[in-house]
Amino acid sequence: MKVAVIRKAHFNAAHRLHNPKWSDEKNDKIFGLCNNYNYHGHNYELEVKVSGEIDPDTGMVIDLKDLSDLIKAEIEDRFDHKNLNLDTEEFANLNPTAENICVVIYNILKGKLGEKYDLHVRLYETPRNFVEFPA
Repeated sequence: MKVAVIRKAHFNAAHRLHNPKWSDEKNDKIFGLCNNYNYHGHNYELEVKVSGEIDPDTGMVIDLKDLSDLIKAEIEDRFDHKNLNLDTEEFANLNPTAENICVVIYNILKGKLGEKYDLHVRLYETPRNFVEFPA
């Protein structure tokens, strides 16, 4: 029987949505205010859902303290109070849209959790705008 556990986390980060292959006019048309040359920030809210079998010895799918520590070390410490475009290798050549940020977070965590668990990531850019991976 599979059970899901969910851990919430938070980080603040700045970004600029911009495609260097496009003209300034096209970037402005597609990304609007999010293409601000001086960047802009969000208070990202993150939900990480880990599903798996309950361990018969511990009674847990995953130790929530371990999951919390993993999210802090791999996501919060990496992205919190950073300019995603300038300060992170993950977005040096990848447009830091909410969709791309969510997939990057998923890939980082999945690489650490391995195949034992199913993983689902939900990232809120604003209280009304959020993305999920996998869909």
